[in-house]
Amino acid sequence: MSKYFLTTLSAGLTAALLAGCAVEVVSPRQPRVYVAVPVAYVPAPPPPVVSVYIDPPFSQPPPIAVSWAPPPMLVDAPPPQPFDDSVWIGGYWSWHGDWVWAAGRWVAPPRRDFIWFQPYYEHRGPSVVYVSGFWSAPSVVFVPPPVGLIISVAIVAPGVVIGAAPIGPQGIFIPAPPGSRLGIIVPAPLGTAPAVTMSLPPVANAGMHVQTTINNNISTINHITNTTNVTNVTVVAPAAAMVSGKAFQAAIPAKAQLAAALPPVSQVHAPSPTSTTPIPGFSNNGAKVALPPPQAVRSTPRAVVAKSASLPAAPSVSAASPVPNTNTISVNAAPAATNEAAAEKAKLAAEQARAKQLKDQAAQSAAQKQVALAKAQRDKRAAAVKAQRDKQAAVAKAQRDKQAAAEKAPRNGRAETDADRAARLKREKEAR
Repeated sequence: MSKYFLTTLSAGLTAALLAGCAVEVVSPRQPRVYVAVPVAYVPAPPPPVVSVYIDPPFSQPPPIAVSWAPPPMLVDAPPPQPFDDSVWIGGYWSWHGDWVWAAGRWVAPPRRDFIWFQPYYEHRGPSVVYVSGFWSAPSVVFVPPPVGLIISVAIVAPGVVIGAAPIGPQGIFIPAPPGSRLGIIVPAPLGTAPAVTMSLPPVANAGMHVQTTINNNISTINHITNTTNVTNVTVVAPAAAMVSGKAFQAAIPAKAQLAAALPPVSQVHAPSPTSTTPIPGFSNNGAKVALPPPQAVRSTPRAVVAKSASLPAAPSVSAASPVPNTNTISVNAAPAATNEAAAEKAKLAAEQARAKQLKDQAAQSAAQKQVALAKAQRDKRAAAVKAQRDKQAAVAKAQRDKQAAAEKAPRNGRAETDADRAARLKREKEAR
């Protein structure tokens, strides 16, 4: 059978070939290799946010646990300092049933010696442990919530959509720079102002962090570095973390007002609160506070092309398998055009001119205040001198009047005595 079958098959193939029939030869499928290509990253327009002024408490509030990370920072540049003792507070994400923007503002400390403590964010387990910013006496030291402490779960307001879980290592952090991917956190030492990342370029992956090695004065609390008295901090990030695909390192002022005043890379500006009346800090046990409606965030997206070397290599898959696209980022806005860049430049120049005008006005007002204060002091001294002189003159006059009366009384007495004597002599003479 086999011999006959093979002979027949060979003959059939030969005949088919001689007859001009085409025979399909199927080769094994070769796996396709997908190579990463440059990806244009443009952050999606940020959603509307609630912007309010917050009246901080006068002591460390209890911590709360939130199940998702605060959004990336917004740009909130401070105006000129109105007076020497004013403190820049705000300019960070605070919890009020959702992450709301605590707008920055210059205020006077509630007491002359009180100091401002920055808000506290910690990635602990799957949640974020949050302590709002607060005032306290200089002798008070902030102590992070210890491990094992039972922390209340934050109350979520009705209708709030759950955000992205924190992406990054466990520990203390500050929110990512403006325009970054949602959920990214930036590890930082205790006491680091959130404004440190306000001017930094956006990140697409975890890896940016604030270094804990600092040459200035530091203190250690429970093995956690505190940057309260630091002048500058160093922020570093590998190329794989940056949207630009380039490694980053920079020294940023540790003071919130100085860090917030730096020119931002991403123009994602926080809206101004609709009301100038501050709301109290959040408390799970406190009364509910009516929040204003969300406002649109003014942003100017800028496309940044990430180099293929900074993107992770895609896996090799067969042609029949779907191609996973882990490097694609949704683009909801077009790159900024030339005219938009020019408009942004002109806007920035106008803002700088306005800031200079406000600074000049503040300086002029301070000078006028000093002149008025000096005049008031001179008038007060002159009035005091005049009152003293008038008093001395009145005392001297009273003394002179008293002395004159004392001198006049004896003379009047002698005159009367002589008159009496003359009258007596006259009567005696008439009697004789």
